[in-house]
Amino acid sequence: MDKQNADDRAAIVGRGNKDGAALFRTWFQDLTHVAENDGRAAYVFVMGSLNEILKTFDFPVVFPEINSLQTAVRKVAGDYLGEAEDYGYSPDICGYVKADVGTQLRQGEHPMGRIPRPGIAVLTNACNTYIKWAEIWERIHKIPVVTIDIPGTREGGKLTSPGDRDFENDKKYVAAQLRELITTCEEMTSKKFDIDKFREVLGYANDMSVAWKRILELNEQKPAVFNALTDGTIYLGVANGFRGMREGSVYFKELVEEMEYKAANGIGSLTKEEFRLAFVGVPCYPIFRRFNEMFTDWGGVFVQSTYLWFASGGTNIGYEYDLKDPIESLAEGVLLSVRDAMDSMFHQEKIIEAMMGPFALDGVVYHPIKSCRTVSTGLADGRQYVMEQLGLSTLFLESDMMDQRVVSEAQMKNRVDAYFEGLISRRQQAALAE
Repeated sequence: MDKQNADDRAAIVGRGNKDGAALFRTWFQDLTHVAENDGRAAYVFVMGSLNEILKTFDFPVVFPEINSLQTAVRKVAGDYLGEAEDYGYSPDICGYVKADVGTQLRQGEHPMGRIPRPGIAVLTNACNTYIKWAEIWERIHKIPVVTIDIPGTREGGKLTSPGDRDFENDKKYVAAQLRELITTCEEMTSKKFDIDKFREVLGYANDMSVAWKRILELNEQKPAVFNALTDGTIYLGVANGFRGMREGSVYFKELVEEMEYKAANGIGSLTKEEFRLAFVGVPCYPIFRRFNEMFTDWGGVFVQSTYLWFASGGTNIGYEYDLKDPIESLAEGVLLSVRDAMDSMFHQEKIIEAMMGPFALDGVVYHPIKSCRTVSTGLADGRQYVMEQLGLSTLFLESDMMDQRVVSEAQMKNRVDAYFEGLISRRQQAALAE
């Protein structure tokens, strides 16, 4: 490799992870500044954040799901969970909720900075927990809560699409709710809705959607250009926190450039890729790095994940807003993307079926978790379909996304090792049969 190529490689490979981490730190610094000046923020969720409207009104935006998972990654979740349980919350409910309650009880204290109090909560019905979670903030902080009801896929999984009567009726229903949210934001901020700024925000969101879809497609390459579990979580953080912002647009354009470079030069996330895996569920954040190493030590790389679909709020479909008709187009985009996010949780077997060929999957890892009934429900049935109908090898690995008390690293490693031994045996038998 000549010096110029070496310099190019050094400058571009790994840039997305480095810049993503830096953006994340800046985001929490900005939130800390808001909190220290007794400012308020909009509290939202990853599936239907409506960042596009909130950023038009310059709201600081807080994602409690991201805050909570950060407590687990940084090994302090147990303290937050314990405080919420001492306050009266059951050990059996969502760990994200309890870590957030702990944050509220600590007046916003967080390992990444300080989280400002909410001034408004905006949510969708994409997760049943969202509604009850927002009620906690409503009780504690006496704030308005805006719930956007998104009609999901119905009629036995039948999809409606733009132009269909049912879809157009659903879109009108969502658009009316978005106009109500705009009115609420005008009343709270004493600002008139700026349609030109709104178009600018939507344009940045379009850049991100197009890029996110392309990045996911590039992992069809062999070797995979990024690890969907680890690298993908960094990308998700930026995709949510900086949606509709110039920084997010720039970041994702440069991330596509990095992934295109890696694909063109055969640079993978692993030095030697042996097995291509899909991940279903939410990552094991209490032992996040070690959990991934259990797979990479065998040459296993996660090339896709349903988490990259639903935790991006459906950004994976690459929907682009029509800037000439922004409110109606936002309604259509929210309807399509949030519905896709819900489907990727509840119909994972269909997602796996769609990705197994393009991504050349060797196996699927299911990670049902104690803290999230919504994501975990039905995984056993989906796994059975994938094994029987698709013929893919699967691993069912139970732990948690937050609670170290129910994560047994040694037991998990034994099961992962046995799984890879089975994959190797299966590959050897297939080679003999040829």
